[in-house]
Amino acid sequence: MSTATKFIAWFKDTGKDDIGIVGGKGANLGELTQANIPVPPGFVVTVQAYFSFIDSSCLRGTIKDRLSGLDTESEQLHLTAAELQEFVLKAEMPAEISSQIEKAYAKIGGLVAVRSSATAEDLPGASFAGQHSTFLNVYGGKQVVQAVHKCWASLFEPRAIFYRDHHGFEHLKVGIAAVVQRMVQSTVSGTLFTADPHSGDSDRTIIEAVYGLGEALVSGEIQPDTYTVQKAGQKLLESRVSTQEWELRREPSNKDGYAKMTVDPSRREAQKVPEAQIKELTNIGSHIEQLYGNPQDIEWAVEGDSIYIVQSRPITTMTPKWEQEISELVGEVLAEGLAASRGVAWGPIKIISSTAEIAKVEKGDVLVARMTNPDLAPAMNRAAGIVTDEGGLTSHASSVSREMGIPCVVGTSNATKIFKDGQIVTVDGFHGRVYKGKITIDTGPAVIRTEKLRTRTRVYVNLADPSRAEYVAGLDVDGIGLLRAEFIIAHHIREHPSYMMSRGRGNKFTEKLSDGIGIFAKAFYPRPVVYRTTDFKTNEYRNLKGGRNYEIVESNPMLGYRGCSRYIREMESFVLEMAAIKKVREDYDNLWVMLPFVRSPREMAATLEVLKQAGLVQAPNLKMWMMVEVPSNVLLIDQFLDVGIDGISIGSNDLTQLVLGIDRDSRILSEDFDEQDEAVLVAMEKVITTTKRRMLSSSICGQAPSNYPDLTMKLVQWGITSVSVTPDMIDQTREVIANVESRLGIAPEPAEA
Repeated sequence: MSTATKFIAWFKDTGKDDIGIVGGKGANLGELTQANIPVPPGFVVTVQAYFSFIDSSCLRGTIKDRLSGLDTESEQLHLTAAELQEFVLKAEMPAEISSQIEKAYAKIGGLVAVRSSATAEDLPGASFAGQHSTFLNVYGGKQVVQAVHKCWASLFEPRAIFYRDHHGFEHLKVGIAAVVQRMVQSTVSGTLFTADPHSGDSDRTIIEAVYGLGEALVSGEIQPDTYTVQKAGQKLLESRVSTQEWELRREPSNKDGYAKMTVDPSRREAQKVPEAQIKELTNIGSHIEQLYGNPQDIEWAVEGDSIYIVQSRPITTMTPKWEQEISELVGEVLAEGLAASRGVAWGPIKIISSTAEIAKVEKGDVLVARMTNPDLAPAMNRAAGIVTDEGGLTSHASSVSREMGIPCVVGTSNATKIFKDGQIVTVDGFHGRVYKGKITIDTGPAVIRTEKLRTRTRVYVNLADPSRAEYVAGLDVDGIGLLRAEFIIAHHIREHPSYMMSRGRGNKFTEKLSDGIGIFAKAFYPRPVVYRTTDFKTNEYRNLKGGRNYEIVESNPMLGYRGCSRYIREMESFVLEMAAIKKVREDYDNLWVMLPFVRSPREMAATLEVLKQAGLVQAPNLKMWMMVEVPSNVLLIDQFLDVGIDGISIGSNDLTQLVLGIDRDSRILSEDFDEQDEAVLVAMEKVITTTKRRMLSSSICGQAPSNYPDLTMKLVQWGITSVSVTPDMIDQTREVIANVESRLGIAPEPAEA
């Protein structure tokens, strides 16, 4: 990318490799512009502008303090979000940045759209659909500056904080750019999928269309036309036309820049896009798909006779083609709509009319709403199924449900009217139906993988959320290589263990923790579940209820009172955790123990003695592992193994941080934080080859193997016995391992863990 200034980048100078500079949306628009796709002209206020603003306003520490350990499923989320947005909006934008924005806008002039473009946005695996702000029909340089400022503040919307937290993105590493683009005054607009996101059929294009601006479509307020096109021959297979009584049009007097306006009666029931334009859209979609090499979710608009592309992103929510439909259920159909997200679920209905009611939705409920929006994400995350009155396949409810793996039916038109709270229904996300009562499926799992690769190196998964355990257990995975305790404590217990003990409720801590762990052990039985004992840092413990009474304030919690140092000093709290493990193992002996952040062999020996006193002794069905995160673990690996552990798992995030001496939260040094740095690779190789020589287990559970398939190849060559990755990387990792083992002549029988 070449740019005259550090705060402004024009579309023509950017491309898909510039996400770190212009965010996902900006990078995609630049790539499309360079490929001569019809994109309205524009520029991007870069991520560097945002970080310069944050640093000049001294907000970095405030943001870190407020978000560290925040329970994103509690009421505190909205209070914290409002506070952070107020801090951002009250801070003054540096004159150098605002001046460059006004000068760049003057080259475009007229009405523009100002859209947020985060660095963790529009990525394969995380769309961040609807998380950040967009401002339409903005006119004037100072107004554009204000809109950019508001885009920055939207990085701290409750929905955006929640989404980052649940997808493992570090808040201070996610930057935000702002796209400023000539506004298309669209007569018709919509979305285009270059593959069917529901069935996974890559031979079909799905187009949705509404009159006016496309915001009404994405929000789910309008039922769109849906056109299904066979790519070969561009044959229109199906045209589903919906009546549209109003549309969004430009309205300068409205604060949003647009307003609802009545559609002329003669147009309400007409097909919105003629067949010739449907073919033209299909052609453009195919061109963009070829450009990126994967299925795309495209936003388009028609002004006059011209088609414009205003966004393209990877389809993050497409059902893999190997997933096959179940047969139709037998029962009384209460409502029908579009099958938006595959799966079958049943539960009691909870009707939500506003975000103020999201606390009504408990785990296992069926959320019913007129439509959903990003602020409902916490409730959606708890729901077993989702049903809406409005919306199409590209609505918020559809996209987020597919991403979360929740069965969803949209566009029923009347679900909120015909259902009642507490009513038991079954949601069939395969066929778009809602049935009366609980319908059981006797034919086995709804989703079947037709072919499984076998490898000697085990493929484990990193998990934390109990609500995902059963789903992920159905994937081609050999067990859990990293079960984090922190999610269960922060989201389901929410209280400091010492605080609970002081009130005579220590047993309650053990009970709740064992309930959470038990969900994973049961779902994966008899496959191993490697449970990493609690590794909260002091600042995170302070955010639990009562935590401020028991935790000191440390200047560097990352290197402070954590891991095994805490266990041997606060044995009473650690014993509560050990009791939870023992309780789960009474029913499921596939639960193992992994100890984090061990600084010395002496600490390891002392911690194993605490475990022994608590009744947890190594056995063939109870392995004791150690996390390798501290350089001393590498330098003294033989001494650590001599203590008597069964295996190790490399925590590549902390190990990289400590080997290179780089704070992984540092924006300035972020480019130098490299898990494939030679020094880190030398450390990993030493640990793996040593454990192999001693015929012990070795694994890795940091982010590295999920991010770098090339690293996975090296790990297998060195002799690692298992690799633990995020759920979305299971199949890809299995394929990489299978290929490496084939080249090395390793037979694909499962190895001993």
